[in-house]
Order: sequence, then structure tokens, then C-alpha cells
Amino acid sequence: MNAAVNREKVLNLYPALSSLPADRLAALLPPQAIMHLPAGAQVFAENQPCQGFPLLLEGSVKVIKLAASGRELMLYRVVPGGSCIISSSCLLGHTDYNARGIAETPLTLAALPVGAFAALMVEHTPFRDFVFHLFADRIGELMQLVEEVAFARLDQRLAKLLLARNETVLGVTHQQLADELGSVREIVSRLLKGFAEQGLVTLGREQITITNRPGLQKLAAV
Repeated sequence: MNAAVNREKVLNLYPALSSLPADRLAALLPPQAIMHLPAGAQVFAENQPCQGFPLLLEGSVKVIKLAASGRELMLYRVVPGGSCIISSSCLLGHTDYNARGIAETPLTLAALPVGAFAALMVEHTPFRDFVFHLFADRIGELMQLVEEVAFARLDQRLAKLLLARNETVLGVTHQQLADELGSVREIVSRLLKGFAEQGLVTLGREQITITNRPGLQKLAAV
């Protein structure tokens, strides 16, 4: 993939940058700004300083908080065209990361240097509006997550998670579901076994098939 194609992709996904002069855009996105990471790679680590503002072009990143016990809670996903508010927060507040970013799939991303991010926030209204708009959206999602973790039963949250994938056959492990829910595999496996006994799903090796979507929807809405 050459630099010109990368710039075109960036503008398609991040139109807030499209009004920048061509020479400034070229300076922001030199060929060396494009990075490729394999699935499973750590994009950023807790207590690490933020090295730039990521513009995700391909793939998906899960942002997780790791407890001292080793349990994970997935805070949100970043997809192409989206923004990582923890990166934004670190850059704006001059603080280190307080969560981890892990590549769920192979990634292609461009990294805006710290100085370029700061200048755009001051000088370029469309980019500033983009960052704060996605900031507001993500805060709303995190508040919903807090509400679910604090008040919703785990079986409800599991039903919602299965339904949210919008697939009938899910290629996912019990451990992956537990990580997204901030739970442990044994509890998730027990709940899934109960779902199977109720005829809501059938279980296979690293595969879950939804057999009664209305039943799951009813459980998720309780």
C-alpha cells in the first residue's frame, strides 16, 4: 500500500482532516507514519506515555482494564474511523495510559505525532469537533457499561453480548466472552450451559449457535 493510497484512506475515514492544505496533510502523514501490527499485538500499555494519536485504517482494537487478579474488563472497541478516548485524554491531560490496547485483528494505522495533535486541536476546528464529539459518544458508552456492570445480572449481559454480534453462529470462546464481560470462564461456561438447557443456544468447540433469538432478547430485556 503506497503513501498516496494511505492518505486517501485516512481522508475517507477521517473527513475532519480533508480541509487541511495538501502540504500540511502530507507532512502529517509521511510514509513512515503508517504502521502494520499483527493480531494480538499490544498497541499501548498501561502506565506508558502516549506517543501519538492513532488513526485506525484497518482492523479493530479492544481497550481493556486489567485487574490485579488478572481479570480483564473490556471498556470499548476502536474501529476504522473511530477514536480512542484514552489516547485523547492522555494527550490532552499530559498523562500516561491507564488501560491497554490490544489488536483483535491485523491492524493498519497512522499515528499523528503529539505536537501535530496539539496543533490541530488549537488551530483546526473540524478536527477538534471530531475529537470532542467522539469523546462524548464514548463517555456515554462507558456510562452504560458502568450501569450494566453495577446493576445488570451477568446472564442478562451475556445475552446482550451474544445478540450484539448480529450473527447466528458465533466463532468465539468462553474465555473471550468472559474477558468482554469482566468475568471468569467458569461462570460464563455455566451460564451458557444453562442457556443451552433452555434451548436458547447450542454449544460447540469454540462456537455458539443462537437457536432461540426471541428467547435471548426476552432474557436480555429483563
